[in-house]
Amino acid sequence: MLEDKNPHRTQLSELGEFKLIEHLTQNFSITQKSTIKGIGDDAAVLSFKNKQIVVTTDLLVEGVHFDLSYVPLKHLGYKAVIVNLSDVYAMNAIAKQITVSIAVSNRFPVEALEELYAGIETAAKIYNIDVVGGDTTSSTSGLIISVTAIGEVEEGNEVLRSGAKPNDLLVVTGDVGGAYMGLQVLEREKEVFKVNPNNQPDLSMYAYIVERQLKPEARKDIVELLEKLEVKPTSMIDISDGLSSEIIHLCKQSNVGVALYENKIPLDPQVISTCEEFDIDSTTIALNGGEDYELLMTISQEDHPKIKGNPNLTVIGYITDENNGMYLVTRAEQKIPIIAKGWNALTS
Repeated sequence: MLEDKNPHRTQLSELGEFKLIEHLTQNFSITQKSTIKGIGDDAAVLSFKNKQIVVTTDLLVEGVHFDLSYVPLKHLGYKAVIVNLSDVYAMNAIAKQITVSIAVSNRFPVEALEELYAGIETAAKIYNIDVVGGDTTSSTSGLIISVTAIGEVEEGNEVLRSGAKPNDLLVVTGDVGGAYMGLQVLEREKEVFKVNPNNQPDLSMYAYIVERQLKPEARKDIVELLEKLEVKPTSMIDISDGLSSEIIHLCKQSNVGVALYENKIPLDPQVISTCEEFDIDSTTIALNGGEDYELLMTISQEDHPKIKGNPNLTVIGYITDENNGMYLVTRAEQKIPIIAKGWNALTS
């Protein structure tokens, strides 16, 4: 099929704010029992009865958190939801609702926002959440997306960052470093494109790490798995800013130290090979890369038999007394202090 070289572009001004919201949210349906009233009134009405409620919000700003030269709008909408759901799951809770607000400049036609909201709708369906509200406004500096996620957890089942105890095991889900290396590949190809706009990159050999960057997944399955295994972590956090930063957050909140073993950190083979191609140390990337949206947790040693051998969970260290400090134990068995060098939006 031939591509339409002159697609119709509907200006935002043709619809206005309220018709735009109605247009973009017309396909959202209500699936949660706790959603009494969603989009269409002054505020959403939710009923959680005897549950504990968790609320989190994230802001994504064009030029700071994403680059539209290589991030498709549908993927961006999907990712904007995922980064918030990940925070809910990090509390051992299940996400139920989100609100979505955007600030957008007039360079975006309605059709572009349709793509953005198609990604949001896809995430909502896959993770079984309701979109119950939001706002739209104009922007003079590109696209800004704000998502707030609301979840529920049985009283007493919530997991904070502050519960780790000496001798607890440090456990991570999945593998780390992929999202950062995917970003490096995309940034490299962007520079090549600037020099030769006719060049079409072949990213097939980087498919896994590029997907980790453009279309990450939140680990709802881990919350469900832990419940099935009858394991309640003593502390938990999601890996958004880098493994080292998140370990430091857990240790400081719990007033403990840690021994992290370099040879236990899970790395995908594609991460290792791409690090070699870029001449970057894979351990450095694993520690400082960020945006993996895996879960980092501590569990009691008594629960180790329940998780042992599970392919979703890897023991990478153990918690020590605060006086012992926070150390990486290298493959050469040297102890190196763990320093936070992960993502910081305020210095980028």
